[in-house]
Amino acid sequence: MDEEDFERVKSFRDEFKEKYLTNPTVEKKVDKIENGFFQEFMQTFDSNIDIDPGRLIGLTDGIFGMVMTLLVFSLALPGIELLNEMDFITFLQSNAHTFGLTIVSFILVSSFWIYHHEFLKIDSFNILHLWIHMFFLACISVTPFTTSIMGNYSQFFIAEVLFGINIFLTILTFLIMYHHAYTKGFLEKKPSKSEKRYVINTFILIIILTLAVNILGYTISEDFMYLFLLVPVISTIRDIRFRMKS
Repeated sequence: MDEEDFERVKSFRDEFKEKYLTNPTVEKKVDKIENGFFQEFMQTFDSNIDIDPGRLIGLTDGIFGMVMTLLVFSLALPGIELLNEMDFITFLQSNAHTFGLTIVSFILVSSFWIYHHEFLKIDSFNILHLWIHMFFLACISVTPFTTSIMGNYSQFFIAEVLFGINIFLTILTFLIMYHHAYTKGFLEKKPSKSEKRYVINTFILIIILTLAVNILGYTISEDFMYLFLLVPVISTIRDIRFRMKS
């Protein structure tokens, strides 16, 4: 190839590049071929979605409020008229377990609401975070059902297992959601590494407590469920200690 032919090839290449490769549509198709469908799919999947975070927070608050209301509504009045004080005392004694379990569930749900508003203030999110969040809300929504199951059928091991799994999945989903939001930079104010470690360690302690309550409740006494009342105590003490160190 002589110098003249080389110049023709170079001129053709520059003309082709100017005519086609500067076209946005062509560039997009070339990038798609080069990057591959899977990579493009993952980039789109990982990108932020155009949904106002305020609407997600509003949905979350609404579901929490409804769940708390349903827990209270599960406390039913006696089906027959109570004629004397002894009947009333008998009614209270027969419903003491259900009442106590409802209080425990209410405190747990309240704690999750506090954790959500304290640690998950987001200003953006992607489709994965959205569906993790939805699964977290699903776990919260099931709480009145598992509470009623355990209240009415606490003599069955499976009833305690269902309640324990419900609480365990709620905590685990929250941890995954928090870690994902931290990693992707969705949080309004990105926490320091020490704050992230404090949050994760706190929830690991609550997971350990959940497992211990279920084991002790089945092997020894169902009254160990009241150990769940330590959840807000543990988180409050750890929060105060962390703020003092900071």
